[in-house]
Amino acid sequence: MSKPVRIDESWRPHLEAEFAKPYFSALREFVREEYAGQRVFPPAARIFRAFDACPFEKVKVVILGQDPYHGAGQANGLCFSVDAGVATPPSLGNIFKELEADLGRPVSRDADLSRWASQGVLLLNATLTVREGAAGSHQNRGWEEFTDAAVRELNEKRRGLVFMLWGSYARRKGSGIDRSRHLVLEAGHPSPLSAQRFFGCRHFSKANAYLAAQGVTPIDW
Repeated sequence: MSKPVRIDESWRPHLEAEFAKPYFSALREFVREEYAGQRVFPPAARIFRAFDACPFEKVKVVILGQDPYHGAGQANGLCFSVDAGVATPPSLGNIFKELEADLGRPVSRDADLSRWASQGVLLLNATLTVREGAAGSHQNRGWEEFTDAAVRELNEKRRGLVFMLWGSYARRKGSGIDRSRHLVLEAGHPSPLSAQRFFGCRHFSKANAYLAAQGVTPIDW
């Protein structure tokens, strides 16, 4: 992680204070050493891709993930997303199934979700890096504090956003969101282990109905 941190300028006023805190200095050094000595995902240039792909004032929907994918060639800096040509992970496959059932029509099965990000969907993992083959290996190093700050800024400085919280981890991370200012949608995680509590949530149509009611252009899922 180079210095200064590379992140879209729209986010900098909201997160600048985090960069100066002791936890972030320790995190920066840890991540630098990990990339120097281990195989770490996503590629370093894509660590902050979720922010770069979705400027602060353009955010309409926030989907919170936990860790980047830890398999080779999977993580691309957007939660649940992989690059075109990479096999669709099971969780993402279940997201597409629910999306098609919800909307009642076929949707793109392109596993690169940058098309969502460009429309205002912030695809944010709680932890932004991971060592190959070691899920959770970069948890509790400071990333969670940084991404909590991002969620807090959106909660406090924006109004009328949709937060999709899938699974207990995401629900805990989003527990402080002001539900009088934003729409908070909760369901099980789309992984095969818990997808039965995800299917039928209809979060995508609910999000678009909420956005449309505010005069905001819905997401073309």
